[in-house]
Amino acid sequence: MNCLLSTTYFGPIQWYQKLCRFDCFIDGNEHFVKQTYRNRCLIATTQGIQALTVPIDKREGHGIKDISISDHGNWRHLHWNALKSAYGESPFFDYYADDIYPFFERKWKFLWDFNMEIMEKMCELLQIEDYRLKIQDYKHVPNNLESSIFNLQYNDYRQVIHPKHPLPDADFIPKSYYQVYLHKQGFIPNLSILDLLFNMGNEAIFYII
Repeated sequence: MNCLLSTTYFGPIQWYQKLCRFDCFIDGNEHFVKQTYRNRCLIATTQGIQALTVPIDKREGHGIKDISISDHGNWRHLHWNALKSAYGESPFFDYYADDIYPFFERKWKFLWDFNMEIMEKMCELLQIEDYRLKIQDYKHVPNNLESSIFNLQYNDYRQVIHPKHPLPDADFIPKSYYQVYLHKQGFIPNLSILDLLFNMGNEAIFYII
């Protein structure tokens, strides 16, 4: 099966499940949508779920590939400190810290490029070795994405995988795993892939295949 995804910033477990199971296409022509995984991720903290959002300089009328990252608010420092605070006591934070920290040290100009490099690193750390990722501009896809031809070719998850208003996804059944604040908050499903990685290490792949 082929599926259509939006780009994500340390996307949720559900998003990475699609990379493991299907031939996935990431839409580089779509318009930026606020309050989505395109520039935010969700992590578990001692106070509950926290959203980490990458500030962007929105350019009206341009596709996601033209969205540049803003340096406003020293967000890189804040995000890294939030991760250290949330996962510093997790079993595998120290093991993966050197792989993750460069994303909060180096500056990328465009959100698309930033997210793609994050995805490649996550696939490397998760040991997703046999995934087939096709990144296309979709100029060949009809403008009307509701067309029957398009629906026969792709399962569209761009709106299904959403931090605030997710749509039903029969293929995704969250599997519980150890979380730092499990005893306090209970299990929280479908957080950022970092939550799974920091808590489960090299066993993380078994929760998304």
